[in-house]
Amino acid sequence: MQSLLDSKWMIFIKVAELGSLTRTAAALDVPQSLISRQINQLELQCGARLFRRTGRGVVLTDFGEQLFPRLQALIAEADSITDAIRTSGGMPMGEVRVGMLPSTVPMLARTLFATVRERFPRVKLHLSEGSSAQLEEQLREGRMDMALLLHEGPGADLGESVLAQITLQLVGRHDAPALHSGTIAFDALQGLPLVVPSSPHPLRSRLNVLAEARGLKLDFAVEADSIRLQHEIAAAGGGFAITSGLFELRDDPRFASARIVEPELWRSVVLSTTMRRPHTLATREVQRLIEQVLPTLMNTGAVSIARI
Repeated sequence: MQSLLDSKWMIFIKVAELGSLTRTAAALDVPQSLISRQINQLELQCGARLFRRTGRGVVLTDFGEQLFPRLQALIAEADSITDAIRTSGGMPMGEVRVGMLPSTVPMLARTLFATVRERFPRVKLHLSEGSSAQLEEQLREGRMDMALLLHEGPGADLGESVLAQITLQLVGRHDAPALHSGTIAFDALQGLPLVVPSSPHPLRSRLNVLAEARGLKLDFAVEADSIRLQHEIAAAGGGFAITSGLFELRDDPRFASARIVEPELWRSVVLSTTMRRPHTLATREVQRLIEQVLPTLMNTGAVSIARI
């Protein structure tokens, strides 16, 4: 069932939110020419311009600014009515877009897909994977309904639920003396060559703030923007990676790890939902499934916590 409102107004809202015809076309996976044509048709119907073109994209005209909040409210209400009609029999239906961290795909995607297909056959699940930063951007733009994210620290933001909390480990070659005791104080990281993500990155910022507060100078010897790359550089003797553990490397004789203490550094796996897409019975049921399934998998050891 389509929305109760003309789809061209949905496009108007998306262009206003993203400030770009190009980004809107990418978000909706349609040609940019279609976006331009739909906006032109709306402007002809209204007899006034809705957007003003700039060198960096588009901005709303005064007339567009007047329409924008009223249309947002109308579309939210129309989506709610549409969902109520769809699910009047109590059966969730419709598309649900879920973003996953690459490390969660092997252990969660299959279980989630199979469970949704069995319990909610009228729900169409659309799964994507990306880094935490990429998924956050897609949530802000309304390109997905929910996503698993990594947060530095033990907490979550408004609209998020914490699914797991894990401590950071120092990972290096199996013969590294610094790792032999199984724990290492944060202050002892000074003088060690560290393999870290490039700036800006939440972990990099967190390490900088903590080191400055303790009067330390950390050696960021190598920059690598994925956990797999960081581990491989550590294996080659390029330094020590700081990741969420070493579960997936326990059978790899190249590595050893030590939990960072004094203080312990916690990282949270959270499920975040978008404010840019309507929440339906289908999205709520899928969200509930993820909140139930992922912690269970992690607690039973069926998931490699360290790979998150």
